[in-house]
Amino acid sequence: MAQKRDYYEVLGVSKTANADEIKKAYRQIAIKYHPDRNPGDKEAEEKFKEAAEAYNVLHDPQQRQQYDQFGFNAPGGFGGFSDFGATSMNIDDIFSMFGDIFGGRGFGGFNGSGRGRQKHRGSDLRLKVRLTLDEINRGVTKKFKVRKDVVCTHCHGSGAEDGSVDEECPTCHGSGVITHTTQSIFGMMQTQGVCPTCQGEGRVVKNKCHECGGTGVVKGEEVVEINIPAGVAEGMVVNVPGKGNAGQHNGLNGDIQVFIDEEDNDTFLRDGNDVIYNLLLDFPTAALGGEVEIPTIEGSKLKVKLDSGTQPGKTLRLRGKGLPAVQGYGNGHGDLVVNISVYVPKTLSREEKDMLLKMHDSDNFKGDKQTKDSIFQRFKNYFS
Repeated sequence: MAQKRDYYEVLGVSKTANADEIKKAYRQIAIKYHPDRNPGDKEAEEKFKEAAEAYNVLHDPQQRQQYDQFGFNAPGGFGGFSDFGATSMNIDDIFSMFGDIFGGRGFGGFNGSGRGRQKHRGSDLRLKVRLTLDEINRGVTKKFKVRKDVVCTHCHGSGAEDGSVDEECPTCHGSGVITHTTQSIFGMMQTQGVCPTCQGEGRVVKNKCHECGGTGVVKGEEVVEINIPAGVAEGMVVNVPGKGNAGQHNGLNGDIQVFIDEEDNDTFLRDGNDVIYNLLLDFPTAALGGEVEIPTIEGSKLKVKLDSGTQPGKTLRLRGKGLPAVQGYGNGHGDLVVNISVYVPKTLSREEKDMLLKMHDSDNFKGDKQTKDSIFQRFKNYFS
């Protein structure tokens, strides 16, 4: 399969383009490469599909944010369009999903012909999932019992009672669109819109199913398994194509949008793909040095040797011990950043006080200029 082009490049807009600029650019491309205007031209049809895919992602703020951050590797893809060029989606499917650009079915045909029946698309569902740091590190599969529209088992989604058949819509005569002709200063103008009787399907149910009332869908439940990739973060949305509400009359299913919520962790603080751990040293270890154990997000411990004279505020960076990037996009794994602090006891025995008083006058306990300058610099960096 040919390599995808950048969505902004497809529409010919900058990455800072606003919603109106994106919509205008898509409209121009769709008009230019519309199949009715280019009958039999496969190249024009592919460009029309490519522009439709780009618009589908960029006009939606959440999908656009994920695309800007992760490119084509966004978790869950883009509403079923992540392999748009290789899917079986046809031009009618595109019309049903992008009809707002053209005011319904829009063109209806530069050659005067309609595009056939339109499929209904079920609405999307939204779920929120709360993840631990361990689940984010490993990736996790969650199961949800979802209350949603499902296909009616009595009529198998057709909306018609057993033995009955649908018939051609008397309003649009099977085209799914109606044409309005008005007089203007430029002459007679024709506009097309979705037929209000059949909602663009071209046919109507004569004898409606008594279970679903002719819609082809009823309320039901489904247990949905959702795979959440490792490395996701608070506020991300994982899109699960085709698991939302069923479309009426055996139409297209909607999607499920899973919003990520991240639990606080008692041991680590997250900073992007890095995780921060605060190592509290006792004074003798900080002064003498020695081996210490550092916990990791996997649950194991790493032994690290500290130099004598380790100062509070010093950081150690353990490469690759942080969180993975989502679906491998970016720099692989983050780091485990160890921030060192030194515990100063609040209460001392008489003997301990006497020991410290003996050391009080030693130059080694007063700190040299280099150490003072280093601490001051860290203090400045903290507020800069």
